Amino acid sequence: MAEQLTLDLPAREALGRDAFFVAPSNMLALATLDATETWPSGKLVLIGPAGAGKTHMAQVWANDRDAVILASADLAEADIPALAARRFVVVEDADRLPDLPDARAAEEALFHLHNLTLAEGGRLLLTACTAPNRWALSLPDLASRMQGTPVAHIEPPDDMLLTVLLVKQFEDRQLIVPEHLITWLVKRMERSAAAARDIVEALDREALRAGKPISRALAARILESER
Repeated sequence: MAEQLTLDLPAREALGRDAFFVAPSNMLALATLDATETWPSGKLVLIGPAGAGKTHMAQVWANDRDAVILASADLAEADIPALAARRFVVVEDADRLPDLPDARAAEEALFHLHNLTLAEGGRLLLTACTAPNRWALSLPDLASRMQGTPVAHIEPPDDMLLTVLLVKQFEDRQLIVPEHLITWLVKRMERSAAAARDIVEALDREALRAGKPISRALAARILESER
């Protein structure tokens, strides 16, 4: 049988609060975000591994407060006073600042955004994979302010959350799979949100290529190839 042409269509990811599943691994972090008025000095760093749900959680927080969300890579060109005037600001992937081509300008922009937002009585939320003391920032004043920022951790997912993550990834791609396949995957996959995303993406791609439905045999081949 000829292989089927694969169309690389983007998944429609749901990022609202109703699509966010609260589990023991993220419960404390979500509660900390929701208690925005209690943040020391009005700022917080949300930490978790890639794919753990930081973007989703930050989006939920932003939606509830009409906050503006900015990637760290866009800081150098941003209108910092206008952002600070919004009073609720999210900076994603703040730990990537030192690796940017315009790292110094981006760090200076974050320094001013930090000061202006807090001076306005606003709140600054940053997301990262690692704690601020590991960011290797070159601007001493920014480094000291980031290292003094409280952190909220998203822990690795448990079985229940892995199950929900897989279901969500399949739903985002409008894929229907049997329940027993998800249970089978949870017992054998790497225990991370990123792995759930990658497995579903690979299953979708290979099933389209072969022109066959997603099956346990296909899942077994995907997991074996990843090892």
